[in-house]
Amino acid sequence: QVQMVESGGGLVPPGGSLRVSCSSSGSAFSSLAIGWYRQAPGKQHDLVAIIGPDDYATYIDSVKGRFTISRDHAKNTVSLQMNNLKPEDTGVYYCNVVPPSSHWGQGTRVTVSS
Repeated sequence: QVQMVESGGGLVPPGGSLRVSCSSSGSAFSSLAIGWYRQAPGKQHDLVAIIGPDDYATYIDSVKGRFTISRDHAKNTVSLQMNNLKPEDTGVYYCNVVPPSSHWGQGTRVTVSS
């Protein structure tokens, strides 16, 4: 099981930007498809973006053109750059494999509010 740690959340006004990162010490991390998931209050984990081991990225429609997922194979990290944030982007962001394992890290909280 690959352990992952999320970081980089915070409070931003609508239209602002944040970058969240996922790091892992597992040697298999670089060969896995990694997803960023968002959990809004009282809701389940929703997949927002995926990056494959070949760096191919896919997004849900509501974040296309605003979010960019990327990975650094040398540093074993996957990042999510979020621009033009909206209040509905608020939630706790987690990284996990795709499909997700049953183990979720602590996540990093993103709050978009004026």
